[in-house]
Amino acid sequence: MNNIVTQRQNGRLLSLDILRGITIAGMIMVNNPGSWSHVYAPLKHAQWHGLTPTDLVFPFFMFIMGVSTFMSLRKFNFEPSKEAVWKIVRRTVLIFVIGLALGWFGQLTGGLARGESLLEAATHFDTLRILGVLQRLGLAYGFAALIAVLFKYRYLPWIIGLLLVGYHLLLVFGNGFELSEQNIIAVVDKALWGTDHMYKDWTPAGERVAFDPEGLLSTLPSIAHVLIGFMFGRLIIDNRDNHTRVEKLMIWGTILAFAGLLLQYGCPINKKIWSSTFVLTTTGFAAQLLGLLIWIIDIHQKERWSRFFHAFGVNPLIVYVFAGVLANLVSNIRFGWQGEIISIKGFMYEVLLRSWAGDYFGSLLYALLFVAICWLFGYILYKRNIYIKI
Repeated sequence: MNNIVTQRQNGRLLSLDILRGITIAGMIMVNNPGSWSHVYAPLKHAQWHGLTPTDLVFPFFMFIMGVSTFMSLRKFNFEPSKEAVWKIVRRTVLIFVIGLALGWFGQLTGGLARGESLLEAATHFDTLRILGVLQRLGLAYGFAALIAVLFKYRYLPWIIGLLLVGYHLLLVFGNGFELSEQNIIAVVDKALWGTDHMYKDWTPAGERVAFDPEGLLSTLPSIAHVLIGFMFGRLIIDNRDNHTRVEKLMIWGTILAFAGLLLQYGCPINKKIWSSTFVLTTTGFAAQLLGLLIWIIDIHQKERWSRFFHAFGVNPLIVYVFAGVLANLVSNIRFGWQGEIISIKGFMYEVLLRSWAGDYFGSLLYALLFVAICWLFGYILYKRNIYIKI
């Protein structure tokens, strides 16, 4: 509570941390069900075209990353100084490498669980996935931040438009709206590092294909995504009155969301290819939600309900990494139970939860319990005033 009071006295917008915390908590929850076979529909990603609540958490975080990027680059006056460029490049590389390390750790723990030697389990580099969530965050941040310091602000709408229109044309002429290995996104990834280093996705027909939802080519619109958040960051800073902030966030958020929903008839909303309409729609919704949170938290000072998310919001990266490490450990550390070998996750879901709560509700309870454990980790850091930034 004291930290929240201090933030308000320092003029910091609490709603930014809360929205960031909501998205991190949401990402952790949807990534960790008790059973992937028993997940309520709203907690699943759209199989291909379409939009579910689960599809919003990742783009919302990227939107907030854009807002935060504007605020962090202000001290460099948005000039490409050596210090600014070094900070951007360093942060990009670190986030990317942490993403790779998480993937490697998953292979390590999985190999050990299968009975492989430590050396064998630690050296499956021939099948290490190159891209992923953190890798996309790092690349999108890096390129967006460099664009922000290399170009005048007035050029940003044109750059965003060029990225979104150009990417859409690539999809149109490159089988980009088809979930197959002939999709231009998959073709580019396959040409660069091969299918062994790519995510394998399921088609609606039940066929598994090498297609990465965080593909390199589909990083282009995610750069535009961060730049839109960057522009909203300026809107927030330029308008010190919170009522004005709410008004403009709602207006521009509605315009973007409406544009995305309207244009979906020519460009389907699709998270896995990060379509241009997906960018417009989700940035619009994110701006509206941020406006709502400012109205509730910063104007009416009703933040008690939001304290849970604050611990996630002030240490988002380290809590997300902790969740990834924990998920691998509980899935791969196994022990004997009633004559069978079972993982910690299997024991918690099958024995402690599913046995009385049923398949779907038990799976949801496991996800919520997992979020609670991650919150406890974040809360300990928060109470000790430990804020880990890159």
